[in-house]
Amino acid sequence: MRRSKYERPAPRVGGGAKTSAMIASLAAPGQRTKPAPFGHALVELAKTRPDIVGLSADLAKYTDLHIFAQAHPDRFYQMGMAEQLLMSAAAGLAREGFVSVATTYAVFAARRAYDFICLAIAEENLNVKIACALPGLTTGYGPSHQATEDVAIFRGMPNMTILDPCDAHEIEQMVPAMVAHQGPVYLRLLRGNVPLVLDEYGYRFEWGKAKTIRDGRDVLVISSGLMTMRALEVAEALREDRVDVAVLHVPTIKPLDAATILAEARRGGRLVVVAENHSVVGGLGEAVAGLLMRDGTLPERGFRQVGLPDEFLDAGALPTLHDRYGISTEAMVRSIRGWL
Repeated sequence: MRRSKYERPAPRVGGGAKTSAMIASLAAPGQRTKPAPFGHALVELAKTRPDIVGLSADLAKYTDLHIFAQAHPDRFYQMGMAEQLLMSAAAGLAREGFVSVATTYAVFAARRAYDFICLAIAEENLNVKIACALPGLTTGYGPSHQATEDVAIFRGMPNMTILDPCDAHEIEQMVPAMVAHQGPVYLRLLRGNVPLVLDEYGYRFEWGKAKTIRDGRDVLVISSGLMTMRALEVAEALREDRVDVAVLHVPTIKPLDAATILAEARRGGRLVVVAENHSVVGGLGEAVAGLLMRDGTLPERGFRQVGLPDEFLDAGALPTLHDRYGISTEAMVRSIRGWL
């Protein structure tokens, strides 16, 4: 496969250990990556969309919006360390006909600016796209920076669409779809050197649609975000046990693609596992469980969740934390073997 000028192998640091807790890469050693796919896709789109404006709360460099700021400085607004002001300004610009792309960390949008997003943006159904880095357990800096409950917080907000991309390939496709969508969007952003996975499966993102990446007769893993990457690795690992694993990727968490999820869950003979980079409370797992319950669908071999525990998590190196809290590839393999 040919590499683009933006594509590069993931750097190796000290025997597979990643860099610092804050800027740690999610890519495995040697895995293909693309730098800042969100920023580059937004710049490309903005060439033909003069209505796009970018705003950040002193975190443009750490949400890849600095690339947009460099390309379109007249359309970039640095709001300082004031997330409530960031969301209010984004709402004001949207009211004037612009498409506001506001970036910060997921914890700051979900916790600190919630009321401003709810009343100034969601209630008015404005064209504000909120792209937030460090969703779930994607930083080792502890509870102040780990947005383990962001999906739960935004799932209850009317008019808000929630997107959780798997890799750089999907982010590139999500950006134009997100801007084209009428209404507010919350994007769980993977930033920096983002892995490339889904291009190998011929995947195309479609708004609001879940897609089967691979089929399997024994286990159905329903996943979103980086956990789809892990689920595909789990499927390969479990082939050694002659366990056939299907992976259903759900990039749009709200609204949920009920028809596709129910159709896959109704197929007999499979254990259904929901995997998410989020607390087991209030995220994709409980959304799917509620859907199955309301439909009266009971998976033949049971229903399980892979997700983060309902607690404040430790600080530390991401590979260690992912294994400790059960969302690493190895931890998922152990869990599914045990459930089977």
